[in-house]
Amino acid sequence: MPLIGILGGMGPAATVDFMDRVVRLTSTAGATCDQQHLPLLIANLPHIPDRSKAMLEAGEDPLPAMLDGLDMLNRNGVELIAIPCNSAHHWYDEMRRHSKAPILHIAETCVAAVPLGTRRVAVLATGGTLNSGLYQHILSAHGIEPVVPDDATQQRIDACIHAVKAGEFGESALQLAAALADLEARGAQAAVMGCTEIPLAARELSAPLMTLVDSTLELARATVSHALARGWNMRQ
Repeated sequence: MPLIGILGGMGPAATVDFMDRVVRLTSTAGATCDQQHLPLLIANLPHIPDRSKAMLEAGEDPLPAMLDGLDMLNRNGVELIAIPCNSAHHWYDEMRRHSKAPILHIAETCVAAVPLGTRRVAVLATGGTLNSGLYQHILSAHGIEPVVPDDATQQRIDACIHAVKAGEFGESALQLAAALADLEARGAQAAVMGCTEIPLAARELSAPLMTLVDSTLELARATVSHALARGWNMRQ
């Protein structure tokens, strides 16, 4: 039976959310019993050093720990890898070269889901991901103008992310709502949730001000689509 590898723990709640999305999407696609679901091998590795700090503050390099996680998954014969952490994709090229199994790209899948005709899209991400230009480059390549938060708005986004990691979902939603109001005032028509903690905060919003494109959901959709197209939900 083919295995899907999940390099997770960045953070743990986002990893659980991703797994839940995969299960729900597989059910929606017709799975009605255990044996029709997809086999996942999860490496939940919260000890991996902070990705944003590494990018912004010359913090400890997370790449060796991420490569170790990939080695663990590859030794166990996975045939596809998903990484439900946007900041980790700053090192995507290095990880792709290192891994025997192909690795989905979370930001590519997320930007591909931006509604057609959307011209200006805000980037909601960690400071490190924002500074790396990961989403800005991909949005621009799709002919979409990225709307980058100013310093004050980015502080709200960072506070939202930290609140989710601390389990403070009410506070995370307050910070996210304020950030979205700032970005709407600057003409953003939609926003990519380019950090897998942000969708957990967005669930607490009663009525988001704009279309929110969920990187966790889009990565899960790409994972399930890849697997179902190859019949990995069927007993071999």
